[in-house]
Amino acid sequence: MVFSYFPGCTLKTKAKDLDLYTRKSAEALGITLEELPDWQCCGAVYPQAKDEIATKLSSIRSLASARDLGYSLVTVCSACHHVIKRVNHDMQTDEDIVLRANNYLQLDTPYHGETKVLHYLEVLRDELGFDELAKRVKNPLTGRKIGAYYGCLLLRPSGEMQFDNPEKPTILEDFIRAIGAEPVIYANRNECCGGYITLENKPLAVKKASAVTASAKANGAECLITACPLCLYNLKENAEGDMPVYYFTELLAEALGVK
Repeated sequence: MVFSYFPGCTLKTKAKDLDLYTRKSAEALGITLEELPDWQCCGAVYPQAKDEIATKLSSIRSLASARDLGYSLVTVCSACHHVIKRVNHDMQTDEDIVLRANNYLQLDTPYHGETKVLHYLEVLRDELGFDELAKRVKNPLTGRKIGAYYGCLLLRPSGEMQFDNPEKPTILEDFIRAIGAEPVIYANRNECCGGYITLENKPLAVKKASAVTASAKANGAECLITACPLCLYNLKENAEGDMPVYYFTELLAEALGVK
C-alpha cells in the first residue's frame, strides 16, 4: 500500500515523535508513506469566512500534488487532517471556491477535489484492517488500561469529516483493542480540552484539560492517547494531576516492536 503523506509543520518541530512513530509503524506494516514534495503549511486553522481563499491555497496545492501522483493523501496530525479534509470538501462542493482557487493557482490541471484524504487511523481501520493489525502485534500491551482522547478536530463537523460518530466514536477504542490493551470509556473523551485558548485564557484551558484527565482517571484509565499535538501539549502541561499522555503512534510502534 502506497500513499502520499502530508506531515505538516508541527511534526517537523514540536511533534517529531508523532511523525517518527508513524513512519516506523507504517514500515513495519508494509505501508509506504511518500512525503509530498514541496508541501507547505496547511494553514493550521480552517477559515470560517466563506469568502476566504488565500489560506486554503496551500492545502489545495498539496491535494492536487497527491492527485497528480496518483495516491490518496494521508495525514496524522488532527489539525492538518481537519483543514485539508474540509478544504477538499470545499473543492468538491463549492463552485465559487473552485473557480477562484483554480484561477489563482493556474495548475496544469484544475483541481476539483479528486484526492481521497485519509487519517492514518483510517488507513489502519479501513485499508489494513484492525484484525490484520492485531495479527502483526509483537508486544501486545496486555493489561494496560488506555483512554482514547479524540478532541474536537477529528470528529466535527461530522458531515464533512466523516471520520466516526461524533457523539459515540469507536475508532480509537478499536485501535486500543487491536494493540492488545483495554480501552477505557469516559465522558470527556470527545470534549474540547481548551488547547486553543491556552495563551488567551490559561485558567480556562487548565480547567478544561483537567476535566478530561480527571474523567479518564475516575473511570480507570492509566494513560491517554491522542492524535493532536496541541491536545497532547495541553493535557500534559496544563491538566492537573499526573496522567501520562502519548501519541497513539508511539504505543502502536511499541506494540509492533519498533519503538
